[in-house]
Amino acid sequence: MTESYYAGVYWGARKESAEECARRFQVLLERLPAVDSSLAHWFQQGKSRAEALKRPLLPQLAELEPFVRRSKDRVVDELGFSIAGWNGASDDDETTSFLIACGGRSEWVGNRCVYTLPSRGPSLERLLSEPALSALLRHTADAWEPDWGVAISEQHRDLQKPHRPKGTPYVGWVTYLARHRGTVPPLPSPVRVEAVGDKGTLIILTPERFTVSNPEHVALAEQVRALLDQAGLLKPLSGHP
Repeated sequence: MTESYYAGVYWGARKESAEECARRFQVLLERLPAVDSSLAHWFQQGKSRAEALKRPLLPQLAELEPFVRRSKDRVVDELGFSIAGWNGASDDDETTSFLIACGGRSEWVGNRCVYTLPSRGPSLERLLSEPALSALLRHTADAWEPDWGVAISEQHRDLQKPHRPKGTPYVGWVTYLARHRGTVPPLPSPVRVEAVGDKGTLIILTPERFTVSNPEHVALAEQVRALLDQAGLLKPLSGHP
């Protein structure tokens, strides 16, 4: 089975101005190149590839704040800002993109920063490693201070979806939980737990690529999910998928 992976972080209603969102966005853009060379350059979306490549997203507050401000929802003020970008890869299959919703204060539609990873190619192989995905979630969580986050395959997500209470965190290959959720309990080997400063915790299930075709991986994920749930760390958050 070929699995499709993505990574994202999620948080509830948090009113922030265009300047505040732009500052967080700036921090993210400054740190993403350390994850992988394919994440070193970002561009606004455009009507054509040539047009988009003329609109780089530089980690400069003076440029990012107007960009964020223009993305404000013009109909529902409570929804905040919605910004998108892509890495300008010459091959569509190598493209990484992101969609960020920030500054929203609606209880029904949450804030998020979600990455769509390449479908194939060398950059995908580099990104689909534990060090790269852990770094991606770490830097994203540090910038946006979300409630939770996950790097997971769509297939593993779909496997959990029928039994997952609405709004609760998914537990994937790499999971991020904010500190305010509680203390992570002892977890079985080979699970690794890493602090993200004083903001939260990364939970890494396996050093090798997690796949749903491996029953041991699936069983480990379910065991960890149950332990986290028993410890009260998987409570729902309104406005999440």
